[in-house]
Amino acid sequence: MSSRALARFLAHGAGAASAVILLALVAAALSAPLVAEAMGHDPFVPDLFNRFRPPSATHPLGTDELGRDVLLRLLYGARVSLAVGLAAALASAAIGLAIGLAAAWFGGLVDAVLMRLADGLLALPALPLLIVLAAVDPAQLGLPRDVAALDLLRIVVIIAIFGWVKVARITRGAALAILRMDYVRAALALGASAPRLLWRHVAPNLAAHVAVATTLTIGNVILVESVLSFLGLGIQPPTPSWGNMLANAQELVFAAPMAAVWPGLAIFVTVVATNFAGDALADALDPRAVVRRG
Repeated sequence: MSSRALARFLAHGAGAASAVILLALVAAALSAPLVAEAMGHDPFVPDLFNRFRPPSATHPLGTDELGRDVLLRLLYGARVSLAVGLAAALASAAIGLAIGLAAAWFGGLVDAVLMRLADGLLALPALPLLIVLAAVDPAQLGLPRDVAALDLLRIVVIIAIFGWVKVARITRGAALAILRMDYVRAALALGASAPRLLWRHVAPNLAAHVAVATTLTIGNVILVESVLSFLGLGIQPPTPSWGNMLANAQELVFAAPMAAVWPGLAIFVTVVATNFAGDALADALDPRAVVRRG
């Protein structure tokens, strides 16, 4: 990001504040093992003698139904939820970028087939299909059960299969405009190969569009992961995620309402922050946005 774009981003108050919040969340998630060591608690080991403890110096946010520290569970859940959001958004962006470039470059039948595929995925009810795919038993595919890394990878793959459409359509539209520019035609006249042309001349000029779409996708992915985990089809306990923390707390809303409030608040803040940051990034990378705002 250039200095001018950075200045425009920082001038967007809500976007800049959201970026600070997201950086703080990432830093807190990365420091979860250090925090657990400093507090002397293991967020994965039940302590039934300390169930539903109120907030205290020992447990700043209290304990859950199994006596585990809620703050540490939130931090470890942030590691999973943020990792899923970022990985699935990047995977969707990579797939969408490749399909969008292929559609713009080849045109004709290839363009028609790829865009009709994108239209078909847009027409499908995404959430029910995601639920059906997430409900597939890994053991039926020859994969081991109860492996956290496989749960995470499975959710990322499922979301990426349906999440590339927006980036592909944006990429195709922008690439078609770029391919008509004089410097691209000059590169073709000089004998530049298709891979070199797309990689060196077209893709860098799509970076702003793809970055904005990817940023906005992260919040949606976190919501989808939370829904799947809430339904018991996402990240499986004892690995914490914000979604399965909500699922565990749904029967304790009246007995221990804060057990549901904290993960719900974390999801809300993260999704809102990513949306504001994406809006600010769109304005920062588009100089005309300054004129429109003015």
